Amino acid sequence: MLDRLAKYRWQYLMILPSVVLLFLFSYIPMVGIQVAFKDFHIGSTIWNSPWIGFENFAFLRDDQFWVVVKNTLYIAVLKFAVGFPAPILLALLINEVRHSGFKRFVQSVSYLPHFFSWIVVAYILQSMLTLDGGLVNQFIGNLGGDPIFFLGSTEWFRPMIVASGLWKEVGWNTILYLAAITTIDPQLYEAAKVEGAGKLGQMRHITLPGMLPTISIVLILSMPSLIAVGMDQIYPLMNPANQPVADVLDTYILRSGLQQGYFSPATAIGLLSSVISLALVLGTNRMARKINGEGLW
Repeated sequence: MLDRLAKYRWQYLMILPSVVLLFLFSYIPMVGIQVAFKDFHIGSTIWNSPWIGFENFAFLRDDQFWVVVKNTLYIAVLKFAVGFPAPILLALLINEVRHSGFKRFVQSVSYLPHFFSWIVVAYILQSMLTLDGGLVNQFIGNLGGDPIFFLGSTEWFRPMIVASGLWKEVGWNTILYLAAITTIDPQLYEAAKVEGAGKLGQMRHITLPGMLPTISIVLILSMPSLIAVGMDQIYPLMNPANQPVADVLDTYILRSGLQQGYFSPATAIGLLSSVISLALVLGTNRMARKINGEGLW
């Protein structure tokens, strides 16, 4: 083992800062998990608070909690169904562009929104979708339609969340798949052309199989998003009018934990969400290894 450490000493030295940060900000804070099983209040500490067992998990009998779970799963499934295949399709399309200048332009324009914060995106959406002077409602009015209260509509909130998430992240997620495409041997395409395969045939039998290991890893890593649907995206756009469909687990934890002071139940909800996310990652990794032999471990 010492020989191995000596041989790869520079590689280990390079990853050492990341390991230290992971330990400090991910593992040490796990000590606070015990709050989920204690009667914790402001003024006390997690060490002297009394143990109360599973009493903080009483939220499982709360009807409002299951409404929040339903909203979370609904938005998560919509975002996953649209957001997961979209960068794969975009990568396939960009790969077929032969003009290098136009190809770089498309890549730059598609991943530029990733660098906008969700607060900025929320402000853009509010400016475009507001009833008073919004560009979208002005366009609808010019076509003879009635203005739509997008920001306060329970029908339009979920499509707005999915569309804004797709616009912001699709280009950034495409980078991984474009990198995977560059590792495919060009001779495979030449052989396919000789056999008479067209562009669609090359995509189906060469490009997609070459991307499959990357797709599997991204799928595994995206599983926790089925529970954490993005409070930073939803919370700036949530208001009393759309709250019946906008309230998700993250916003529910924020309200009950920080705003109402129920720290122990909020920690219990967060712990349950983390356990479910871990189960999803483990299950997806096992399924991916059975299907194509690729996984995180």
